[in-house]
Amino acid sequence: MILPSIESIDFQKFPEELIPAIIQDKHTSKVLMLGYMDKAAYQETLRKLRVTFYSRSKKRLWTKGEKSGDYLMVREIRIDCDKDALLIKAQPLGPTCHTGADSCWSEENEETYGFLSQLEEVISHRRKQKSERSYISKLFEKGINKIAQKFGEEAVELIIESKDESKKLFLNEAADLLFHYLILLQAKNYILKEVVEVLKERNKSHQ
Repeated sequence: MILPSIESIDFQKFPEELIPAIIQDKHTSKVLMLGYMDKAAYQETLRKLRVTFYSRSKKRLWTKGEKSGDYLMVREIRIDCDKDALLIKAQPLGPTCHTGADSCWSEENEETYGFLSQLEEVISHRRKQKSERSYISKLFEKGINKIAQKFGEEAVELIIESKDESKKLFLNEAADLLFHYLILLQAKNYILKEVVEVLKERNKSHQ
C-alpha cells in the first residue's frame, strides 16, 4: 500500500495550508469527490485509513461517512509532481455524495472497459435498431445457432493463425474472435461485466 509521509507533501503552497485531495474508486477508477486536507486531516487519514478532510464550512476535521457509515477506505495515496495535490484511491462503503449519488458528479460508479464497453453499446444498438446494412443486425436475425457457429469459426481461424508468425494476421483474427464473443454474450442476454465478476471471484478463491 502506497502511503506517502506527511513530510513529502508541500502544504505551504496554499492559504491555510489546505491542499486538494481527489478521491478515486480503487477498482472502477471513477472520480468520486474532491475535498481538502491540512496536515491534521492527512495524519488522521493515515491513522484510520479512512479519508478525512478539513471541512471549510464546518471549520474542523471531517471524516467522510462519520454519520452515515459510508466511509471511504484508503487503499493507496499518490502525490502529484508538484507535491501539492493528492490522488487517493479508496474503496467506498456506500454512496459518496450527500445526495445519495455514487459520486459528487452524479456519475454511476460502475466499472467500464474502455472501447470494449463502447463496442457493447454499439452491438446492443444494432440488435435493437435493426438495419439491413448492419452485419450485426443480420447476424442477430439468423439466431443463436448461427452466432455460435460464427464464433466457433473465428476461434478455429485464430488457432490456425497462432501457429504462424504473422503478427498482423494473428491480431486480426483475435479481434474477430473478441468481437463475435461480445455478440454471443448479448445473444445470451449477458454482458462482459458479468464475466469479469466470475473471474474476480475465482481470483479471490486463489488468494
